[in-house]
Amino acid sequence: MIRLFAAVPMPEAIGQALAHRQRGIEAARWSPPQTLHLTLRFFGDLREDVARDLDAELVALRARPFEIALAGVGAFGEGPEAHVVWAGVSPSPPLAHLAKACEGAARRAGLKPDTRTWRPHVTLAYLKRPDPGELGAWIQANNLLKSPPIAVGSFGLYSSFLGSEQAHHRLEAEYPLA
Repeated sequence: MIRLFAAVPMPEAIGQALAHRQRGIEAARWSPPQTLHLTLRFFGDLREDVARDLDAELVALRARPFEIALAGVGAFGEGPEAHVVWAGVSPSPPLAHLAKACEGAARRAGLKPDTRTWRPHVTLAYLKRPDPGELGAWIQANNLLKSPPIAVGSFGLYSSFLGSEQAHHRLEAEYPLA
């Protein structure tokens, strides 16, 4: 079994800029800048044969290069139940199209539909019972986040291995947009 997801990696300069915002919440497990990404579709634990079928479907996807931009921050969950802080992504029809195409590829490879509503974001940290005051102050201090345009010329299929401190990601395949 291999745990897989499709994502757009954040460029190094964006990762470094976001790293400067990764402080101020004691209960946060901040993601290293080099692992920051925008998930298009989480596939979960797959058998090797299903992973090969998924790869074949992702290779066949057609989309043109486009740009995205980060805008704002937020959290999934509220108060002490918040479990993620994230940087938002401005609405982008080409990005939404690519995410839908990844969902279609997953279904054609035999995976069940993802029933969660897709909300484009970059996870900055995972939280464990954060102090609501710290969380609120962090969101208020960072809510005007805006990035320069980020060129998206490809996306990747990543494997994820859960370590004792954090997940480790490895690029398994890259799919250029043309």
